[in-house]
Amino acid sequence: MSGETDLIKLYSGRILELAADIPHNTRLTAPQVSVKKRSPLCGSTVTVDISMRDGKVSDYGQDVKACALGQAAASVVGGAIIGQTPETIMAARDALRTMLKEDGPTPPAPFDGLEVLRPAASFKNRHASIMLALDAACEAVQEARQIHSA
Repeated sequence: MSGETDLIKLYSGRILELAADIPHNTRLTAPQVSVKKRSPLCGSTVTVDISMRDGKVSDYGQDVKACALGQAAASVVGGAIIGQTPETIMAARDALRTMLKEDGPTPPAPFDGLEVLRPAASFKNRHASIMLALDAACEAVQEARQIHSA
């Protein structure tokens, strides 16, 4: 892969479609937990709002100010996260990180749509933006779980 051409290929039609249609792309009015994450390298930010019931995400909102790759990741997360347990969300985050850094397997369903971001593995400066939505969601579900167990 060579520089600019590869970067153009990276922004495939599917990534741009995902970025243009992010599910749950509004903040919740009364979330149990809100977490904001920022990538210091590029300045992308994602704020997630989560409510949980019976150990699963019952409501989710997000405010995404990121590049198309970060938006695409947030789109997949937003479309998959309702009804998921903290363990499933953390497994998806860990799998995405491994997929990007070590060419690991695709994150498990329902987060397998993150496979579209595999070509970004060779663009290490984009990894933090791609990870924002799942990093914030993992922190939020852990905080929500602590609130419920307190």
